[in-house]
Amino acid sequence: MVSVEIDRALEWLQSTPFALAIAENDILFPWIESVHVLAIVLVVGTISIVDLRLLGVASLDISARRLMRDIIPYTWCAFAVAAVTGSLMFSSDATHYGHNRLFQIKLVMLVLAGLNMAAFHLFGERDIERWDAPGATTPVAAKAAASISLFAWIAIVSLGRGTGFTMH
Repeated sequence: MVSVEIDRALEWLQSTPFALAIAENDILFPWIESVHVLAIVLVVGTISIVDLRLLGVASLDISARRLMRDIIPYTWCAFAVAAVTGSLMFSSDATHYGHNRLFQIKLVMLVLAGLNMAAFHLFGERDIERWDAPGATTPVAAKAAASISLFAWIAIVSLGRGTGFTMH
C-alpha cells in the first residue's frame, strides 16, 4: 500500500508543469545538472578541508574552530544550492530516480552524513576549546566523525555519478 502511494506521489511530481519543463527542455536539465555539480564540489571541498584538519593532515596552522567558522557558511550555501538543483533534477524523472537503487543508497548516505555532522556539533564541539589549542591532540571521536564524513561524501558523489549512468 505504501509503495503504491509513493509511486502515485512520484508520478504526480514528474507530471507537474515545472518537472515537465525540465524533462522536455534540451538545455534546462544540463544547466541545472552543471550548477548541481559545482555546488557539490563546493560542499565536498569545504567539508574535506575541515575533515582533514580534524584528522591532523592539513591546515594545522589554523584552529579547527576558526576554520569551521570561516568555511561552514560557504558549505551551507553550496548545500542549499545542491539540494534545490538535486530536487529539480529528481522532479524531472521522479519515478525512475525513486526506484533507482543507487539513488536510494545515496539518500541513505546523505542522512548518515547529516547525522554524523549533527553528532559532531552536539558532542564533539562541546569541549573544542580544550582540544583545539596549539599542540593539543584532536580526540578520537572528532577524528572518527571526520573519517565518517569523508567516507560518506565520497560515497555520495560516487553514488550520484552512478545514478546518472544507470537511468533509463
